[in-house]
Amino acid sequence: MTKMQKAMAAATALALTAGNALADPALIYDVGGKYDKSFNEAAFTGAERWKAETGGNYREIELQSEAQREQALRRFAEAGLNPIAMTGFAFKAVLEEVAPDYPDTKFEIIDETVEAPNVRSIVFSEHEGSYLVGMMAVMASETNIVGFVGGMDIPLIRKFACGYAQGAKAVGADVTVLQNMTGTTADAWADPVKGSELARAQIGQGADVIFAAAGTTGLGVLQAAADEGILSIGVDSNQNHLHPGQVLTSMVKRVDLAVYEAFSAGPEMKTGSFRLGLADDAVGYAMDDNNRELVTPEMIAAVEAAKAKIISGEIAVHDYMSDNTCPVN
Repeated sequence: MTKMQKAMAAATALALTAGNALADPALIYDVGGKYDKSFNEAAFTGAERWKAETGGNYREIELQSEAQREQALRRFAEAGLNPIAMTGFAFKAVLEEVAPDYPDTKFEIIDETVEAPNVRSIVFSEHEGSYLVGMMAVMASETNIVGFVGGMDIPLIRKFACGYAQGAKAVGADVTVLQNMTGTTADAWADPVKGSELARAQIGQGADVIFAAAGTTGLGVLQAAADEGILSIGVDSNQNHLHPGQVLTSMVKRVDLAVYEAFSAGPEMKTGSFRLGLADDAVGYAMDDNNRELVTPEMIAAVEAAKAKIISGEIAVHDYMSDNTCPVN
């Protein structure tokens, strides 16, 4: 073990062992931190809701590197924390190795599926919510060109992009949907400068509404859109407030609810695999005072009609993760 690795291990041990929180739940944020104003922050919001309602305490850690995933899981489990929730698909391999070693500890993984008797796996139908905001993007567009900026180029983010494009094309077959991914490593989630560059490139090609599904990289997309006087669409958390009057809506994903329900159940948390979508109000579009003047009654009527048809099965939104293809460009 190098000196740097020893220092990281010591820092993590200190963060995880401080205090006496035996039997408390725990939350491990993915790289990017709990204040990313998106995915991780949604998880934090759910944990804080549980704390406010119950008066209980929970433990948490913000990973600084990929190497800390297994260490954090094992230290929390050894400390008796239960259940332990974690945000992000990147925990899958580590959890598959760690969970069997702690059969009395319940784990929740969000955005992936792990087959183990003590694991609750939560995945979302992001493509359904993305379809709705794709419709809204085109209805708000004056150029008939809309954009999408993703974070790490993985099937999960292609799932957002495909649903968005399908919704956009449902409004107008002649619509152009520009798409860019930020990168192929975890760094793609935390590069707002690159997000801004990609957004400006799409704006240069005529895009006047851009959907960002890219973690903190997306903050650069939203900022560039605001600076250039076009509309953006936020993701995961409601990001309408970041640039009031310039964020058309946000494709919300109830990561907060997944964490809140896990913490509320405690060690009795039900395990297994669960998929949450429009029918569960677990994905959708955000409306508040920050975007109310941007969204017309016609938009609301159209997306609500589409939402009902998706829930009933009349509209089938393609899930990119089912076969890694997209029927629209």
